[in-house]
Amino acid sequence: MKLTILRQPLFWITTAALLVCWALPAHAVRIKDIATFSGVRDNQLIGYGLVVGLAGTGDKKDSVFTLSSMKNMMDRMGVGVDASALKIKNVASVMVTARMPVSAKPGTRLDVTVSSVGDASSLMGGVLLQTALKGVDGKIYTLAQGALTVGGFSASGQGRQHHQEHRHRGHHPRRRHCRAGHSL
Repeated sequence: MKLTILRQPLFWITTAALLVCWALPAHAVRIKDIATFSGVRDNQLIGYGLVVGLAGTGDKKDSVFTLSSMKNMMDRMGVGVDASALKIKNVASVMVTARMPVSAKPGTRLDVTVSSVGDASSLMGGVLLQTALKGVDGKIYTLAQGALTVGGFSASGQGRQHHQEHRHRGHHPRRRHCRAGHSL
């Protein structure tokens, strides 16, 4: 009888040891890599800003909002200037948009798109001044600022030139950092 009792615990211990030895190594997988959630979407961000340094291709004199924006910006920087003295041919008013993923955390880099809202003929060579991008809840989620990349091409030969560019839209790739990582 004693022999039967001793065999049973020994059998279970041996079986458990073999199962542990044969177990395959576990691989960790993040849920966000293998699943999507219904109703989860990127957050749209938008802001209004100014692009400067446009070599004469900016908004025309009759763009009142560009003139007003320049005057307000100069006043905020402590430079008192008369609105009639401002030349805005090198400045364009723009809308800046971005898509912030739901998984964004502070420090996440975002692409932003910059589009002219005035009558600027091109944004090529321009620099976006610091622009706050807000979500639908009115909170500021990121700031955009820096040189623009304008797509297109330029070709010349035998006295002819041809330029094709996306003149009224620029791109500022992965330069903006999220300030807040919460979803809207």
